[in-house]
Amino acid sequence: MNSTVDVALRAFFALIALFTITRIQGKKQLAQMTFFEYIVGITIGDITAFIATDIEGNLLHGYASLLVFAVIPFLVDFLSLKSKTIRDLFEGKGTVLIRKGKILEKNMKKEHFSTDELLEQLRLKDAFRVADVEFAVLEANGELSVMKKKESQPPSASDLGLTVKPEHDSQTVIMDGNILLEPLAEAGLNLRWLRDELEKAGVALDNVFLGQVDSAGELYLDVYDDKIEMPAATEQKLTLASLRKCQADLELFALETTDSQTKKLYGKASQKLEQSIKQLSPYLK
Repeated sequence: MNSTVDVALRAFFALIALFTITRIQGKKQLAQMTFFEYIVGITIGDITAFIATDIEGNLLHGYASLLVFAVIPFLVDFLSLKSKTIRDLFEGKGTVLIRKGKILEKNMKKEHFSTDELLEQLRLKDAFRVADVEFAVLEANGELSVMKKKESQPPSASDLGLTVKPEHDSQTVIMDGNILLEPLAEAGLNLRWLRDELEKAGVALDNVFLGQVDSAGELYLDVYDDKIEMPAATEQKLTLASLRKCQADLELFALETTDSQTKKLYGKASQKLEQSIKQLSPYLK
């Protein structure tokens, strides 16, 4: 019985030590683990298991070795910031697998990367044809970075000649039926506006699981009762339709009038409004 309690206590304190080390090392260890970090992680896990289960083992020796393997990564990270040579040694470098649409077979053999693995990684990056890939690099953490050819990339706002305003974070203003005042204030809104929007949607506050306001000021609501169909936002679409109607009216006025000055004035106003509609369309659809 005493040995069982001893193992349980050892396991408990070993788990706390392991959790503490993991938290101190930070999220990078989870997202961008290098070969060195992988080896250190496995070793720390083995040492922790030894501390927890080996009753005859010396606890001091176990925690001393655990401390060494916990400190070494910090030392390596510090030296890596100071020296590119050390950084390349411990973290490795990216290897180019595709350049200008051409697969580099020598580099693939060097990294023991098969054709099937390459095609799989490309598919995960939405590149289903090698011919669409301009550049692909196998990063030090094993991820494949892919840049498609220009003609295979989706058009951006700059390609279409559109001026796009910067996006802002969506603010969660309702959570579990409770109004969050701070995010509501950050969005530049108040309780009266929120209650009016809930009234328009015909939803009680208690029935709202989540409510978010986007950068355009639209309120998205997710309710507990999934059978309730939430109405789609129509204000922006109505605004766009009104602008198009105004532009069409200006063109009609220009055609109907016989006065050359007035015709020119209506024509200019119609062209300016058309340009404004093109710029606003991405936000009002």
